[in-house]
Amino acid sequence: MSKQQPKEKLIGPLKIEALANGGKGIARTDGRVVFVAGAFPGDRVRCRLTKIKKNYAEGEVAELLQPSPLRRTPPCPVADECGGCQWQQLPYAEQLKWKQQLFVDTLTRQVGADSSVIKLIVPSPNEFGYRSRVQVKCFFAPEGFITGFFRSKSKYVIGVERCPLMPDALNDLLVALRQVIAGSRFGKEIPQLDLSIGSDGKRRAVVHFLGRDAAPLSELLLPVAQKIGFDLAVQSGRKSNLQAVVGNGDLQIAVDDPEISLTYAAGGFAQINLAQNRALVETAVAAAELRGNENVLDLYCGMGNFSLPLARRARSVTGVEDYAPSIEMAKRNAADNRIQNVDFYAMPAEDALSRFAGQFDLLVLDPPRIGAYDVAKQLAEKPVPKIIYISCDPQTLARDLKVLLSRNYRLVSSQAFDMFPQTHHVESLSVLTAEPQ
Repeated sequence: MSKQQPKEKLIGPLKIEALANGGKGIARTDGRVVFVAGAFPGDRVRCRLTKIKKNYAEGEVAELLQPSPLRRTPPCPVADECGGCQWQQLPYAEQLKWKQQLFVDTLTRQVGADSSVIKLIVPSPNEFGYRSRVQVKCFFAPEGFITGFFRSKSKYVIGVERCPLMPDALNDLLVALRQVIAGSRFGKEIPQLDLSIGSDGKRRAVVHFLGRDAAPLSELLLPVAQKIGFDLAVQSGRKSNLQAVVGNGDLQIAVDDPEISLTYAAGGFAQINLAQNRALVETAVAAAELRGNENVLDLYCGMGNFSLPLARRARSVTGVEDYAPSIEMAKRNAADNRIQNVDFYAMPAEDALSRFAGQFDLLVLDPPRIGAYDVAKQLAEKPVPKIIYISCDPQTLARDLKVLLSRNYRLVSSQAFDMFPQTHHVESLSVLTAEPQ
């Protein structure tokens, strides 16, 4: 005898009042806050609950009873299913409004920041077609080889023919790869395609392969890469198992004025919105206010995105990154751009302050999403006169700022950059100075 399935817990109608960090709509009922995925301010919805706690609940839209007047028809036909975008249904001006409000709320409520030091968000020049790097998920289904992105909080691949966040050059590359793989025996052994494009339009594809022998797959894809014109590599397992098929896989991005060209390899990191990255670097350079006699420490420096523009204006720059291939690329970029007053070290950022203690006038932080909590604790004990903190997560930024502001630092300014239109994510740049002890 089969067990009876639990009945769905539906509540509503609910009126969505606002948006929360993480992108969900906020409603209130029976003294409890309900966070509703896929809902927007002004919506009236019936909600399917997925989590119930004492003071709050989480859920998703089971039925849209009355759409908000703010809603628009998203250009992507699977926007309601795909986990890649959360806010395509909102006009871009509304997205910016909510990103600014949520960023301000995070810093004022969690950190106690004065709202007057929080600047207006910097919009992206393009709300679509801005992604220079994309990880496309793949799945072999009875109907064929599917390419797309995971549904939110699942490993189910939502099929996407062409993604509006990708430029045409990458969508064309995706179509070509999908067609040739779909007609082959390799579809079941390819879980992911990494597609990238540089500032000069050069393209790269990395095909992830689960099989034992990548040679036949390489032979299949080689004519496509040669005909269309893109660099191609096949990756079996880890990044170290990357086999070049066509080209060296290096791409270049442009920053600074006069322009610096920065090279990064397959497996390396570059921001996905190249126009906004240039704006971010420009803002960091201006905030640094370098006169030419300063020593700068750049933690999580990658391939030199901030290090090299700052080195043009400082006495010296020391870059630290724990991913050794990025450090090798940073050294190459310094040499290619004839910048000599910079040194790069492959080591954890947490070790840098003790190794280079007391030598720097400016510290630049650009950590991953987990933030730089351990570094912040060290900086609280051993202050640096000025900090520029670039963050991709307002929550970990707030956590780290609390550590610094509780000691002897002052928040001079903070500004969000919309690096990721159609999503709830933002990048930000904050400037802190150490008060005299």
